Amino acid sequence: MCSIFGIFGLQAGDDLPALRRHALESSQRQRHRGPDWSGVYLDDGALLVHERLAIVDPAGGSQPLLSEDGGLALAVNGEIYNHQQLKAGLDQPYAFQTGSDCEVINALYRQGEPSQWLERLNGIFAFALWDKAAGRVLVARDPIGVVPLYWGHDAQGRLRVASELKALVDTCADAAQFPPGHYYDSATGALVRYYQQSWREYDAVQGKPVDLAELREAFERAVERQLMSDVPYGVLLSGGLDSSLVAAVAARYARRRIEDGGESEAWWPRLHSFAIGLKGSPDLAAAAIAAEALGTVHHGFEYTFEEGLDVLPEVIRHIETYDVTTIRASTPMFLLARRIKAMGVKMVLSGEGSDEIFGGYLYFHKAPDAREFHSELVRKLDALHNYDCLRANKSMMAWGVEPRVPFLDREFLDVAMRFDAAHKMVGSEASGGRRVEKGVLRAAFEGYLPESILWRQKEQFSDGVGYGWIDGLKAHAEAQVSDRVLAAADKRFPHNPPQTKEAYYYRHVFEQYFPSHAAAETVPGGKSIACSSPAAIAWDASFAAAADPSGRAIAGVHEAALA
Repeated sequence: MCSIFGIFGLQAGDDLPALRRHALESSQRQRHRGPDWSGVYLDDGALLVHERLAIVDPAGGSQPLLSEDGGLALAVNGEIYNHQQLKAGLDQPYAFQTGSDCEVINALYRQGEPSQWLERLNGIFAFALWDKAAGRVLVARDPIGVVPLYWGHDAQGRLRVASELKALVDTCADAAQFPPGHYYDSATGALVRYYQQSWREYDAVQGKPVDLAELREAFERAVERQLMSDVPYGVLLSGGLDSSLVAAVAARYARRRIEDGGESEAWWPRLHSFAIGLKGSPDLAAAAIAAEALGTVHHGFEYTFEEGLDVLPEVIRHIETYDVTTIRASTPMFLLARRIKAMGVKMVLSGEGSDEIFGGYLYFHKAPDAREFHSELVRKLDALHNYDCLRANKSMMAWGVEPRVPFLDREFLDVAMRFDAAHKMVGSEASGGRRVEKGVLRAAFEGYLPESILWRQKEQFSDGVGYGWIDGLKAHAEAQVSDRVLAAADKRFPHNPPQTKEAYYYRHVFEQYFPSHAAAETVPGGKSIACSSPAAIAWDASFAAAADPSGRAIAGVHEAALA
């Protein structure tokens, strides 16, 4: 994981030395993502800057990655987990210059159009590839948007791309998120969606059975793939179902080196796990139980409310959003990343994505039928790049720690989404009739975790770190924002006007770092109940009156479901 910055469409008369200095200054704003090395490529048509966090082939693999003839220059932020299989399946020889997993993108580009090979990449990535001879740039982002990417045009009409908004906000009046699962090809001028799965439509999965063994084995393969690393790594372990399953599977593979198919002992065979929370938080207690059962070297860190409040402005600057739930959850994750970095760990596996695949949020208890349940899953997956993926990536990468998300592995996602959502609903036969969210996933992993962890009720991360965290944030905002100021919020912030004092406070801080209208438009809006999409509020009449992103907004849902 790294950062990329590019300027394309350079023309005669451009002051290249000055533009190079400017590009380095812009890229420096996101150097926290890649503190290990900086690389620059410049010709008379393009300029690429790469800030590297070395995870695979740390001794080599510096970017931008050039083809043997120098005709291709590639800057990538991400990991390609199936790079060995892709290399073995190339139609024609390619002279690889490094051991980087990402260099296979150059080889694939030389063998066909992007529509023929982009969908084959199993990884998390955002890249810009420059073909000097053709004067062609190809920009692409992974299917779910695990890795951030922004683009826009400067005053001279040149295309700019960057891993984070802060590198573009001063120069691009049209700065925007590059959409996940798409590519832009300057040869055609078109933005093309390359990732379009049949399971998006409920009719394609209706009546399809679930195979618990297939589901379990697909997830195990995903975790094993993502252990690919040449540096020390660990797992985030909140004690909830998702992170505990990631840790449980990782612990089974951690002793062998993934890069050579398990032929040799891993360089760091002891699996380390990390958790954070306020003193006495639910997550810290549950994480300790899970870690003891799994045998990880566990590190549970406490933080105080004041410590969280102190870093809040810095968190908003790094994560580049004013979304309430994202900020609540990003702050403890930001503090945890700093602790992890101090211990010399550069990569962690995390549990993001499970709730969007299996309907893990409490409001899913109110889904009227399987069709609407499935439609909400797709809506949540489509929006994930704005919320949990953004939080995990930017709050961790603020300290140069790479987060990986096995639940969003492309191959596992296809297995988990292609059976009828009726099996995911609360009380389904696949879950043994137990009236708890994600029952089908829990049933697939019977025996992997202590029962108290395997069947633990959903806690959103911002709740699980300690209920005093959210309550304290609301109280702080109440003291900072007057009733009169909130009443005029739509005048100051006509786009997505904040509805609460907490939301207003975050928006005020965001505006200090990102004052442009384009920056405000990169953040989605709309009401939510316990992290729902706006559409799901229609599921229950009580939702509209209780709209709040915290899971506690519908804390009585289990009792109501049993009534």
